[in-house]
Amino acid sequence: MVNKPLNVLWDIEARSFFKKAIAYIKKDSELNAEKVKKAILQSTSDLKLNPEKHAPDQYRINNNGNYRAYEVYGFRIAYFISDDHVRIVRIRHTRMEPKSY
Repeated sequence: MVNKPLNVLWDIEARSFFKKAIAYIKKDSELNAEKVKKAILQSTSDLKLNPEKHAPDQYRINNNGNYRAYEVYGFRIAYFISDDHVRIVRIRHTRMEPKSY
């Protein structure tokens, strides 16, 4: 049986931080901003077919494995896997103080 692709949704806060981060990078280099933006969007899109490919999120309190995280170009992307979608819940730069949630 082939699993159908899941929808990838973004929390408002995650999308807002992502846009601000890209705008900040763009101040120094439009090329780098575009490179980071493309890489992050591609990596989140790839979660449609294989959402469990990344390790469970170590900063999630009482994580049963549905919350996972990975890094792209110094940004840590945390997401939640449900039966019918993947939700991007947080994006933070790795130099920021880690937060449990």
